[in-house]
Amino acid sequence: MALPQLISTRKPSLNPNSTALSSLNTINLNSLSKSPSSLDSLLHSRRQKRRAASLKCSASSFSEKHHNTNHPKSDDVVELPLFPLPLVLFPGAILPLQIFEFRYRIMMHTLLHTDLRFGVIFSDSVSGTAEVGCVGEIVKHERLVDDRFFLICKGQERFRVTNVVRTKPYLVAEVTWLEDRPSGEEDVEALSTEVETYMKDVIRLSNRLNGKPEKEAQDLRRNMFPTPFSFFVGSTFEGAPREQQALLELEDTATRLKREKETLRNTLNYLSAASAVKDAFPSS
Repeated sequence: MALPQLISTRKPSLNPNSTALSSLNTINLNSLSKSPSSLDSLLHSRRQKRRAASLKCSASSFSEKHHNTNHPKSDDVVELPLFPLPLVLFPGAILPLQIFEFRYRIMMHTLLHTDLRFGVIFSDSVSGTAEVGCVGEIVKHERLVDDRFFLICKGQERFRVTNVVRTKPYLVAEVTWLEDRPSGEEDVEALSTEVETYMKDVIRLSNRLNGKPEKEAQDLRRNMFPTPFSFFVGSTFEGAPREQQALLELEDTATRLKREKETLRNTLNYLSAASAVKDAFPSS
């Protein structure tokens, strides 16, 4: 699921060290950012196929089972192979990849004989490589005769890079694990309900503008706890990777939900205005 358009009132930030990279004022979520030429690997398919695969990243992927998974302790330091990509992976999300560049084929051969886990970290020509990423666990793979790999990965824990161990043949770094802090007296359940309501309204209006039936969106949350639900919402903001990165880096569920609520509210206002114009000028 990908929301049709993301409207944000925040000013863009070009500071690659910022812990909250902001989005542009208007971002089309229907197109992924293109990879910079320095990246040696591409996604398994173009945007259309990736979206179809990302539908697997439904609420069931962010279930209560995921919430109850035993995560590593935040003060643990481990070495993790890293895969820089022009996208953001969230815990619980599904990511299809094609691996064909030699150094990453080497990495895959190693991973398939160990724990099947590597770090996905956002990188582009403007912001550089982020310090916070998400572990991708290989849940399905296919090795082709030319030694390319097709992978299906699922997002697991978030991490922060603390030290680069080596850069060849592929990037390896020491990382520590990130966990959300308690939200104090914030009512995260109420915030989750508000965010879900905004998502449903955005989907409804988007369908209307695109000439699709205005069906009431089903239960988007599906018994998810607030934290995995906030990750699920962030994963739908396709085409706005810097905003997604900012959401991934936040260490407070309430703060993440509030930011998503603001973004969805801005998007809803935009769609409402567009809908009013369409009603006033049907021929246009």
